[in-house]
Amino acid sequence: MKYFKLLFFLTLSILSCGEKTSSGKDLVFNTTSWDSLSIHMNDPEWFSDAKLGVYFHWGPYSVPAFHNEWYPRWMHVKGTKAYNYHVENFGDPANFGYHDFIPMFKAEKFNPKEWAELFKISGARFAGVIAQHHDGFAMWDSKINPYNASDMGPKRDIVGEMLEEVEELGLKTITTFHHARTYQRFKNDSTKWGDNASYFPYNPNYATASEDNKLKYLYGNMPWDEFQEYWLEEVNEVVKQYQPDIIWFDSGLDRISEDYRMKMVNLQVNNSIKNNKKTIVAYKQEDLPKNVGVLDIEQGGMRNIADEYWLSDMTISKGSWSYVKDQTYKKPELLIRNMIDIWSKRGIVLLNVSPTAEGVINQEQQHVLNAIGKWIKKHEEAVYQTRPYKIFGYGEALVEDGRHGGQKATTEYSHNDIRFTISKDSSAIYLYVLGKPKPKETISIKHISEYYKDRIKAISLLGSHVPIEWNLNNAFLNITTPNSNEMDDIATVFKVSLK
Repeated sequence: MKYFKLLFFLTLSILSCGEKTSSGKDLVFNTTSWDSLSIHMNDPEWFSDAKLGVYFHWGPYSVPAFHNEWYPRWMHVKGTKAYNYHVENFGDPANFGYHDFIPMFKAEKFNPKEWAELFKISGARFAGVIAQHHDGFAMWDSKINPYNASDMGPKRDIVGEMLEEVEELGLKTITTFHHARTYQRFKNDSTKWGDNASYFPYNPNYATASEDNKLKYLYGNMPWDEFQEYWLEEVNEVVKQYQPDIIWFDSGLDRISEDYRMKMVNLQVNNSIKNNKKTIVAYKQEDLPKNVGVLDIEQGGMRNIADEYWLSDMTISKGSWSYVKDQTYKKPELLIRNMIDIWSKRGIVLLNVSPTAEGVINQEQQHVLNAIGKWIKKHEEAVYQTRPYKIFGYGEALVEDGRHGGQKATTEYSHNDIRFTISKDSSAIYLYVLGKPKPKETISIKHISEYYKDRIKAISLLGSHVPIEWNLNNAFLNITTPNSNEMDDIATVFKVSLK
């Protein structure tokens, strides 16, 4: 079947050679059909294996380091904490606008090699950077957007340098786009000047309303057709210059017209063809048809095993996605246990870190990444080369609804919660106890003996050579736990080897 799909796809490619986008960019493959695009945009094997990626929120909004990454918006809204902070520390937004932070964003300590190495140590199999947040500032060497990190602020190609180091370590790459919200939608409707469908509030007294030939790109002040073309050209520029394996889009993508969204996916398809890659487009909510992309659930996860692979983007921090003063962080055990739950349901984790404006990933975040990497290294065979089992597991944890769908990715699991995966070759089932069981007690596991009663040949404890006692009793697999020091405080993993 894959052969015939590939043959059909190549035939379409040949028939459509020489076609162009509306902006005149040559395409090897061009279509106006979601179904045609879906032929190529299937989940690649490397993505199914990857399990973890790391990226970061970083930009001029990191300079004030207050409130969160939406500071550029709220600094323009009277009565908010960000507005009051801005007036007290920088002055009236009419006199000190968001663009005035750009020269202060110097990134003088940015070391992409060290960051890439840290991400690899964490166990990530793909990594990258926000290409452009809602704030309109491009983090790459852009000829499309005059407000970019290569020409202003750091005067470095952040995206290019970061992705180069990531690829050097053998990891896949990701760039994320959030700029669909940048457009000023409500210029002519003063009743909606504060509507957050546009990131920057429109206010004639502020630069957010500027139509200056340069500032309009930062604040999104241009005709709709021009903005959509600009939006697409920015994506095209990144895809063409850096060939990311994943391009990821934040919520708001559905505000872009369908024909432009289709052109965007078409660009990534061509990235795949021209560079002999298996690439991905990730989206939120229902912003793209599910057959052309990978769904992302922000700070959340599925309640059951999904039919297709999906993403969960989550923060190490407890609040802002970008660095803020006095930032606090989640414990490694909370993140790892929720990651295991996600993996058991055919999910992949995209973990966000928050560098300072100078370009420092602080020790607290490094500690979390190192702890995740240490746990993954110890249990590596139960992570990368696994697939969902017949059920994801069971337990007693209180699971709450997530704000963006599914369940919260901050569920407090314990040793009373069990999760499963199975190896790609079906030679082993991995049983995760989301905590440390009591020593020398019997754990009665459901949902294994009923399916594999005659195939179980041995049970071992990952990270230990101690023999494990076990027996089958009707519908239960009974495992006697070893001494406490043999088990893992974060999540103990038993391997059920099959005949």
